[in-house]
Amino acid sequence: MRRIIIMGTAHPYRGGLAAFNERLAAEFQNGNDNVRIETFTLQYPNILFPGKTQYANWAPPGNLNIIRTINSVWPPNWLRVANRIKNEKPDIVIFKYWLPLMAPCFGSIARIIKKNRHTQIITILDNIVPHEGRPGDKLLTRYFVKPIDGFIGMSASVLDDLNIFDSDKPRLFSPHPVFDNFGQPISRDEALEKLDLDPGYRYILFFGLVREYKGLDIMIEAFAGARREIKNLKLIVAGEFYTSPEPYKKQIRDLNLEENIIMHPGFIPDNEVAKWFCASDIVAQPYKTATQSGVTQIGYHFNKPMLVSNVGGLSEIIPHGIGGYVVNPVAAEVTKALYDFFTNNRHDEFTAGIRSEKRKYSWKTMVKNVYLLSEQIRSS
Repeated sequence: MRRIIIMGTAHPYRGGLAAFNERLAAEFQNGNDNVRIETFTLQYPNILFPGKTQYANWAPPGNLNIIRTINSVWPPNWLRVANRIKNEKPDIVIFKYWLPLMAPCFGSIARIIKKNRHTQIITILDNIVPHEGRPGDKLLTRYFVKPIDGFIGMSASVLDDLNIFDSDKPRLFSPHPVFDNFGQPISRDEALEKLDLDPGYRYILFFGLVREYKGLDIMIEAFAGARREIKNLKLIVAGEFYTSPEPYKKQIRDLNLEENIIMHPGFIPDNEVAKWFCASDIVAQPYKTATQSGVTQIGYHFNKPMLVSNVGGLSEIIPHGIGGYVVNPVAAEVTKALYDFFTNNRHDEFTAGIRSEKRKYSWKTMVKNVYLLSEQIRSS
């Protein structure tokens, strides 16, 4: 039995990072490892947080050991947390890294823990180069990377980016597993009824936090093109805006799409995710940049055909013509794919492809790869 600590976001914080860490911890527990998550007492200062709230409004998972210990901006706290864990001597400490803002905190804690000469320090990388860069990002990430013993990249593009900072330490590619912690699929009719949507329409879903790089402007333009040919079509935009919604609202008005785009500009709680996916015919991610995406792995769970951009790691996950489409992030290409999907009735064909492909993306595989990386570190 291994003693494992996961450092990062978890309840009472919300979002994909929390969902990932909680699901990973549950999988370690399924294998009889002793695991806990140490999450934040303060994750982001409010002045740096672009959304409405960082917190979940639902109960914590009852089967997990989650404790709030880390203040991301207070160095004396880092010393206390790190020295306690150093003395405890867990076998593995896993940092989930996604943002250079966390580098001083995580990098400092990792350096101290390593002094016990027992604990292996592993990181699972969402990104190593952020989507929206800022001055100092590379310096901060270099600080984080230095004490890490081994890396798991969830896309090949992230592992390529890692070479900017380190090219020698052990590393593995392990794709983001299917997000199966958002409830079971429900019927289309039930989902449409819950959302009060007309079953006479077909629906495209653009889901998740809205940031400039995710290409909602491309999606709106592409939808306008598709709807000129397919009249019973609507676009759902479901997610909290982390950028100003005004340019998108203006684009919708200019294209006379107010009656055809359903805007739900708020965070979708975990227990409501199923109805948005199950009401939709296809999930679209026309991202301008990307590494991997939790939205894709939610789509897999709900057996949804997907349209993704040929950027970062998205094209590694969705096989073009089998589970959906891989296109360049250009409105005309997105429109063409949507036209093909709806006019040639690809839904059942692509749904079967998604059901087959998703077998590759299990949490057991992610845990197995953590163990494998641990062995590589030990022998290196």
